[in-house]
Amino acid sequence: MELTNAYLLGIQKKVEEKNPAEAEFHQAAKEVLMSLQPVVEKDPKYMESGVIERLVEPERQIMFRVPWVDDSGKIQVNRGFRVQFNSAIGPYKGGLRFHPTVNLGVIKFLGFEQIFKNSLTTLPMGGGKGGSDFDPKGKSEGEIMRFCQSFMTELYRHIGPDTDVPAGDINVGGREIGYLFGQYKRITNTFAGVLTGKGLTFGGSLARTEATGYGLCYFTENMLNANGKSFKGQTVVISGSGNVAIYAHQKATELGAKVVAMCDSNGYIYDKNGVDLAAIKQIKEVERKRIKEYLTYHPDAEYHEGCKGIWTIPCDIALPSATQNEIDEESAKALAANGCYCVSEGSNMSSTPGAIEVYFANKMLYGPAKAANAGGVAVSGLEMSQNSERLSWSFEKVDKKLQAIMKDIFENCDEKSKMYGMPGNYMAGANIAGFLKVADAMIAQGN
Repeated sequence: MELTNAYLLGIQKKVEEKNPAEAEFHQAAKEVLMSLQPVVEKDPKYMESGVIERLVEPERQIMFRVPWVDDSGKIQVNRGFRVQFNSAIGPYKGGLRFHPTVNLGVIKFLGFEQIFKNSLTTLPMGGGKGGSDFDPKGKSEGEIMRFCQSFMTELYRHIGPDTDVPAGDINVGGREIGYLFGQYKRITNTFAGVLTGKGLTFGGSLARTEATGYGLCYFTENMLNANGKSFKGQTVVISGSGNVAIYAHQKATELGAKVVAMCDSNGYIYDKNGVDLAAIKQIKEVERKRIKEYLTYHPDAEYHEGCKGIWTIPCDIALPSATQNEIDEESAKALAANGCYCVSEGSNMSSTPGAIEVYFANKMLYGPAKAANAGGVAVSGLEMSQNSERLSWSFEKVDKKLQAIMKDIFENCDEKSKMYGMPGNYMAGANIAGFLKVADAMIAQGN
């Protein structure tokens, strides 16, 4: 698919001119604009109203200094971000990412994607994202706490339960959310559902930890079923070994698949007998060590330095769950050559444009991140509901709602792809379905 519509090409040009050196944001915007070509050609109101020009411009971009004291007593300084992208259908909602690669362009791309993802969940949530270039790896518990408290000391004035409700993302788990929430509560003297992913003792939701990985598999199973297939008896490769990857492994296995490979930022493991999830959890969640330690539990498995080689392992289904653009054109060709027929994204924008072209050229099933990994924010939305009602739902109730939401997301993507003449193109279907709800709300509100 190419961007050929003159009106949308003009918008893309403005995006690139106004946001220089923000490659990830340019890529995310172009993917959506390509998908919207049949929409604006069918209904000119989306051009005449100027809604797309407004959609690609964040409502608010916040950047701030985060000073904190390390264990030696020295002042360290990081940079914090919150991009409040679109509030047409609800308060801003999206995670916080703490990683050295974080910059304004990365946060902007993630916030833009979040608009459509949140719209697809059918819950009333707008799109936003935030984070910092702080790296928690190698930091003590005290250093992480002091950083989180300093970060929230500035962020608190920009968020609220009816304004902006952040969650976790890469390197921001239950520990970090706890410190952030504690500081918000201390400063504001309120106990409100202003963060999701909280601990179960102070307003968190059961199934939130599992939600993104489980939701990825629920979406993928619906996509497989619609095309006469299922997870049962299939070989799966999952990149990453964090929260999303771990629970995607668990659910894919429950659905009858065998996961043979996982990775971290240093390298990947291959276990032809099936990756032992208990060992991965012990290494990553308890010991907090590198994935190569897997060989101490299973010496017959293989460990390889570097991550890219994981996509050369023969598999039926690939679930990239590590970071953006982790599958490039070369890796996509290796997957296709080795018999992979389905790629479904657990990480945001896992595939480069070149990789996506390979998927379509080889008639592979492709589940784009904004649809496939929406389970995390869906259960965050359910946590918001529980906080508003001062209730706590059972794991089974939340999981049942998650399954229904992921089924609805797939069916919506499928329906819109067919409606606009692109059957089986779930990327276009997801972008169109997410766009229509938000755009119609923006037009109705005059903003």
